[in-house]
Amino acid sequence: MKHILSVCPECKKVIDSIMFEENGKIMLKKTCPEHGTFMDIYWSDSKLYDRFRRYSYVGNGVSSESTLTSNGCPWDCGICSKHKTGTLLANIDVTNRCNLSCPVCFANAKASGFIYEPDFEQIREMLLTLRNQKPVPCYAVQFAGGEPTVREDLPKIIETAQELGFTQIQIATNGVRLAKSQEYCEALKNAGLHTVYLSFDGVSEEPYIKNRGFNALPVKQKAIENCRQTGLSSVVLVPTLIKGVNDHQVGDIVRFAARNEDVVRGVNFQPVAFAGRIDQAMRKEQRITIPDLVSLLEEQTDGEIPSSAWYPASAAVPIIRFVSAVRKVPLPEFTVHPLCGAATYVFEREGRLIPINEFVDVDGLLEFLESITPEFKGQGSNVTKLAKVLRNVPRYIDEARSPKDLKIVSLINNFLKNGTREHAAQFHRKSLFLGAMHFQDLYNLDLERVEHCGIHYATPDGKVIPFCTYNNFHREGVEAKYSKQYRKNMEFDKKTLGVMEREAP
Repeated sequence: MKHILSVCPECKKVIDSIMFEENGKIMLKKTCPEHGTFMDIYWSDSKLYDRFRRYSYVGNGVSSESTLTSNGCPWDCGICSKHKTGTLLANIDVTNRCNLSCPVCFANAKASGFIYEPDFEQIREMLLTLRNQKPVPCYAVQFAGGEPTVREDLPKIIETAQELGFTQIQIATNGVRLAKSQEYCEALKNAGLHTVYLSFDGVSEEPYIKNRGFNALPVKQKAIENCRQTGLSSVVLVPTLIKGVNDHQVGDIVRFAARNEDVVRGVNFQPVAFAGRIDQAMRKEQRITIPDLVSLLEEQTDGEIPSSAWYPASAAVPIIRFVSAVRKVPLPEFTVHPLCGAATYVFEREGRLIPINEFVDVDGLLEFLESITPEFKGQGSNVTKLAKVLRNVPRYIDEARSPKDLKIVSLINNFLKNGTREHAAQFHRKSLFLGAMHFQDLYNLDLERVEHCGIHYATPDGKVIPFCTYNNFHREGVEAKYSKQYRKNMEFDKKTLGVMEREAP
């Protein structure tokens, strides 16, 4: 049993909660004095829970954005001094308008009655806030919404992000506008867009009818083809994963991605969070967690992608800390909570999916790098020490079992030696990334996870807010405060007040 802090789903007050094991699952139970007891699945495999928890690291937070703590987490986001992870990926909602009305939209786009659409200068200031973060500036930004492509100045926004030094620029899109126009895809590419984060719920009609309200599969296929034709060669498929809707297609989605590996670089599954527009009454029937996905993929790929192939995102910390010590520069550390996300890399050869741990001793390599990193800290040259490390890397790799054209030792050594985005991209171009990120809702919220969050929203008031607290606590207030309708009302009130003051006796 473990005691944590969560919130009441009804009144959102912070309450003591407990996690406990039951029938091989980790459950979360909490009782609000006013609204009663709530229980939900926190993590559906206790053995995988124990394995992932071993990859826990603490980061340095964001010292330049520290907000004074008065009400405590989750209300003091901005980011507060208790936050432990820097901004690994920043979200900027460029609008809350959308050209669809998806039943599962966690942002509840178009529903507020307000138009939240920061102007270009506000967005530029948000980008500058992120680039000025310390101790490590933010390098990756995703423009989202709503649907970001409804803004006509999106290419200009992307171009500005590139000028300010962001090395990974993404859009989160439904693909409708990309499917309509190759010219638009080319404009995004020329502006500096790196990755299209494309919602993609399955390989047949049914999941789209339920998740999007219509058969959107042809739209997705056309968007991918237009990206291919215009050289936008980094598409990540993003299925909103819901039990009973598309969980039977996870293997098919991965194989679809592998067949399109010239343009599709990964699949990032998002187990549904019961926030926004989704029907909350279906929570017990539709709840699915990362271990469920891992198990389903093993089953639906006939064991080609086993549970053992998956690692939490935080497993990358020893690699990043080693490269940072070698280069003597601070780098973004993936010190996210180990239960927030999972990832692996697979390689498709002759119709077979080969996970990276089939030919790389991942744990052995991570432990080796973690043990050797202290020798690279401090003053002096690292050339001789680095050469020794690179000579040891082949000990952890069975090249006879790896894809013959991969040259995995060379790829890993080039990254360890140089640590640049281009050397990381060389590895990504040879592999298919598989990931899962389970964002929290009010029923399964764990404030310890919030403190380790590395995916943050930038807002027009200069704040940087963790993903799960933004969508569960702050989105509505931010969108109302900075919406066009709100500003119009404020201007009206000021004029009215002026008239009243002039007419007062």
